[in-house]
Amino acid sequence: MSAVLVKGQNGPLSVNELVISVEVAAPADLSALLVTPAGTVRSDADFVFFNQPAGPGVTLRPGAPGASAVLTVALDAIPADIEQLRAVITLDDVNGSFGQLSAPVARVGDAAGNALYEYRIEGLSTESIVIALELYRRQGGWKARAVGQGYAGGFAALVTDHGVRVDDAPQAAPQPAPEQFAPQPAPEQFAPQPEQFAPATGGYPPPLPPLPPTGDYPPPPPPPGQPAAGFPPPPADRDLPNGHAVSLVKGQRINLRKEGGAALSYVKMGLGWDPVKRGGIFGGKAVDVDLDASVVLFAGPGPVDVVYYGSLNSKDGSIRHQGDNLTGEGEGDDEEISVDLARISPSVTTLLFIVTSYKGHTFEQLANAYCRLVDSATNAELARFTLAGGMPFTGMAMGKMFRAAPGADWKFQAIGEGFQAKHPGEAVPQLARFL
Repeated sequence: MSAVLVKGQNGPLSVNELVISVEVAAPADLSALLVTPAGTVRSDADFVFFNQPAGPGVTLRPGAPGASAVLTVALDAIPADIEQLRAVITLDDVNGSFGQLSAPVARVGDAAGNALYEYRIEGLSTESIVIALELYRRQGGWKARAVGQGYAGGFAALVTDHGVRVDDAPQAAPQPAPEQFAPQPAPEQFAPQPEQFAPATGGYPPPLPPLPPTGDYPPPPPPPGQPAAGFPPPPADRDLPNGHAVSLVKGQRINLRKEGGAALSYVKMGLGWDPVKRGGIFGGKAVDVDLDASVVLFAGPGPVDVVYYGSLNSKDGSIRHQGDNLTGEGEGDDEEISVDLARISPSVTTLLFIVTSYKGHTFEQLANAYCRLVDSATNAELARFTLAGGMPFTGMAMGKMFRAAPGADWKFQAIGEGFQAKHPGEAVPQLARFL
């Protein structure tokens, strides 16, 4: 039976081979810092974590299914100039905190599975990181001590304070191809996905409030077809070429009709992104970014409807959102929005496609963000617009479908302009400048 420690209490260690494990009520990482009497590491090699799972005398190993990893320790293999081993718990959710969870538990056992010490870490509140316990030298032997020191400065700050060099700068997304309307490789074909239009659940904000009168919005910008403020004059509008997809640049417009053919009537807007993997010593683990694609319908300068994860269908039934993607991981489109242009209400003149960051991450933490237009009849890609690089915004206007007047032909324009919003309801009052 293990001895129960309270904060600050210690106990002797009589065995050489040890296992440190933790029990946390949310996904979390376990790591270790090997520090000198000065309280710092000798080099980055003394930091054991998910991307560097072995250090002198310490190894990070996968835990049981559904459990956190464990640290295996050989005390006699720890270098003589290392005085302490500090075990650190870090929540995966950077916006989470231990105060929202039941108290985590740290345990020290021997290699045979016998429990030696257990420490329930009480009193945590807003912290998402805690130094749980430490093993330290005392008079020629080793002891375990319950620490329970929460850390509010962030994981990078914690390890930096211990002397670890951190290079966590986000990588720039690749530049789009400079050619316009150049033949592209055969587009990847995506199998149609089953349409799921059930209301979203899982802790999201309540449905959007009714849209305010159009008078509450800024004066309307230039009419469709005229360049908005800040955009360079776009090339002349062209029909979609046959046989290959179009690579668009910012501000460029195209007609939603095929060369020599009729106007398109049923299309899909696919939106995708990849989380940027951390650079430097943290490389290999991507930031968990939850983006949400939405489309806002405008009648002239005023918004009349919003299709998003909390309301998957437009009022007129012309637009259907295929559901929410919480991470951006995986191949292909992360979210898709189907549009039946023939069914759109006659008063609607613009469909503005936006992306917002639910957890407040900025587009600096994303790579390969794009929107692409797909012919729903053939599932072939028609046009693609890729963002040139990360920007310090939590919302992005990706592109818009618009017509000069009810009954006129539809066009598409690539936008790629940012704003600050974590929810489509926060975004709507800022969107008039993109019309």
